[in-house]
Amino acid sequence: MTLGVLLAVLGAAFLHALWNALIKTGASRLGGMLILSLTEIPIGLAVVAVSGPMNPAAIPWVIAAGCTHFAYKFFLITAYDRGDLSRVYPIARGAAPMVVAVIGAIFLDDVVGLKGYLAVAVLGAGILLMARGVFHGDEDRRLLPWALGSAAATATYTLIDGLGARVSGDAVTYIAWVFVADGLIFSSGILAWKGLKTLPRDGRSWALGTFASGASYGAYAVSVWAMTVAPLALVAALRETSILFAVLIGWLIFGERMTRDKAIAAGLIVTGVILMRV
Repeated sequence: MTLGVLLAVLGAAFLHALWNALIKTGASRLGGMLILSLTEIPIGLAVVAVSGPMNPAAIPWVIAAGCTHFAYKFFLITAYDRGDLSRVYPIARGAAPMVVAVIGAIFLDDVVGLKGYLAVAVLGAGILLMARGVFHGDEDRRLLPWALGSAAATATYTLIDGLGARVSGDAVTYIAWVFVADGLIFSSGILAWKGLKTLPRDGRSWALGTFASGASYGAYAVSVWAMTVAPLALVAALRETSILFAVLIGWLIFGERMTRDKAIAAGLIVTGVILMRV
């Protein structure tokens, strides 16, 4: 991996942490996620316009991914309403690959191996330590089920996307259509449920939500490009430095409390994910 690719993937990891931070920092997390979802639609359509056609057989996978993204987003913003970025993000991000590895080994005949079991153990230790910190501070303990629900939804759409992208014949086009489906399903669902009052009217919220949407797609696009010019396993592992970026943003920008246990837990989660990817 060249230095340029290395820096690009680190930038993508930062963008992923950044869009989460932008949603967290808004006055209304639900309103911010709604704006992000609405702006995903034109971004996805723009990519579709210049990319290749998708196999129609992938349409059910696109719809399934869009529905699962609804759960992921709802769980995530509810967790952010109850906890710190530096607490929620590592749990939500770190537990997902562990769930995928376990489900893959049990139901999909994916070989885990000794290194895989070691990675799951390290990941589990980090997540337990991160979750333990909630019970020793003044944080809302209700963040845990929502953060873990977000992780479960992430694991689910990861499996769906892995299979759907193979059926589609073009991963970039497939993800673009997922962006469109995700944006339509989340925005229409929230507006039908909560009404137009959920949609922020101020320019700052629209600026943050739109930028978060661009950062979200940018993080993905850079990662996909990097996987075409560098070993996939190395790119996938390096992307997980987003956990460290989120912890640092929470600590340095939001002023969230940084304890020794939280720092160790974040390090264990990153180590476990990297072990799982390489």
